[in-house]
Amino acid sequence: MQFFPAALQDLTDQFARLPGIGGKTAQRLAFHVLSLPQEEAENFANAIVRARREVHTCPCCQNLTDRELCPICDDDTRDKSVICVVAEPKDVIAMERSREFRGVYHVLHGVISPLNHISQNDIRIKELLSRVGQGNVREVIMATNPDTEGEATAMYISRLLRPMEIKVTRLAYGIPVGSQLEYADEVTLSRALEGRQEM
Repeated sequence: MQFFPAALQDLTDQFARLPGIGGKTAQRLAFHVLSLPQEEAENFANAIVRARREVHTCPCCQNLTDRELCPICDDDTRDKSVICVVAEPKDVIAMERSREFRGVYHVLHGVISPLNHISQNDIRIKELLSRVGQGNVREVIMATNPDTEGEATAMYISRLLRPMEIKVTRLAYGIPVGSQLEYADEVTLSRALEGRQEM
């Protein structure tokens, strides 16, 4: 027996597909959307459609942008010879909060995770190798999370970069093992950048 109208059930199901959202939370969100005034509900829906339509990956660093190049790649004051490799776009925001890093980024959009069926071909490693292969890069900082998948991804990429004879470093362990970059405070990130070591 169906307790809710089909449209409400569909909205609940869509919210439940979001990461970290369970059935009860999805139901609360769906009821909240229904309680919004029509104009606010339409603004919410339009924001989703607009973001999906306008936001794309930067052709250089793979970060999210709504311009031809992201603001960091487009900034002539950034040191383009140092690339900081992160797993997700939210990690760029975390690194930028430290105000210590003046290089550029490369976003992998994931990490190698055999248990989740994510291989090296599913993330943006080829784009990184192509970038480094163009020359002018003197250091690549591996800033993936210090967990099993992040470490495996960093090691895999460092082995691929070794023949290119550039310096490959890893963030120092000021960041607790098993934690996420987005939750690290500015001081911890600054110390991790300062204490990075060659791999």
